[in-house]
Amino acid sequence: MFLSPANLMDLAQQVSINAILAFGMTLVILIGGIDLSVGALLALTGTVAAYCMVGADSGLGLGVMPAVLIGLATAAAAGFCNGVCASRTAMPAFIITLATMQIERGAALRFNEGRPLAIPEQYELFLKLGNYRIGDVLPVPVLVMLGLFVLAATLLHRTRFGQHVYAIGGNREAARFTGIPITRVETLVYVVCSVFAGVAGLINTAQLYSAEPASGVGFELNAIAAAVVGGTSFTGGRGTMYGTLLGAVIIGILDKGLNQAGVHFSFQYIIKGAVILGAVYLDVRRRK
Repeated sequence: MFLSPANLMDLAQQVSINAILAFGMTLVILIGGIDLSVGALLALTGTVAAYCMVGADSGLGLGVMPAVLIGLATAAAAGFCNGVCASRTAMPAFIITLATMQIERGAALRFNEGRPLAIPEQYELFLKLGNYRIGDVLPVPVLVMLGLFVLAATLLHRTRFGQHVYAIGGNREAARFTGIPITRVETLVYVVCSVFAGVAGLINTAQLYSAEPASGVGFELNAIAAAVVGGTSFTGGRGTMYGTLLGAVIIGILDKGLNQAGVHFSFQYIIKGAVILGAVYLDVRRRK
């Protein structure tokens, strides 16, 4: 049954990666930006971590913790580049992140000649990140998702940084005149978004038992969909992390429910597109 505890826990595990991506995406959309590179960055982070982790035959063999830190540092550096370009140049964030998406995808494909990079079972600590269940009930990815949700919600709703994010998205010029450091805040937003994508990449790699350089295709669209369905306005300045979490759950229920109902995959795309279109229409009506 769909509402059985086991099925709901599986649903939560499936939702976790998209929700983590959506938390970061929400911050970016709130300042009036967009980040199309999170799917490619997910693949790049996992590939870099796997390459640094495994032995000399196909990697550096640095061990789990150094590999994880290097992977997250790669994600942070990519976010910093996005943030600097978006905040210090007149280029649209759409074009910037579209370009970095291609760069990051190409960089991921350079590792191991584009082939999957297997994670041996000896790296059990890393593999638990995507597959272990605490008490045989709570999946670790769900625990990580909840922890990042608390962190993101606290940043957005309980700190001055969050107030600045809303102010920039609501009226950039007014925020500038009130002395808000727009360049610094915008850069930090992209860094946080990319680090969240890096965490999702590590979880995805652990779940697959290998780094897939071609993974993450279309993940950015699901993250945007979760944020928008959850009430985040594309014009910026309006949205909550609570809504984004709900949006990610709705997208996950659509995916799992339609699959279990035997709906053809082509109709699944149509239904998800209609839901997103309806959410945007309601947002426009509400703002009017």
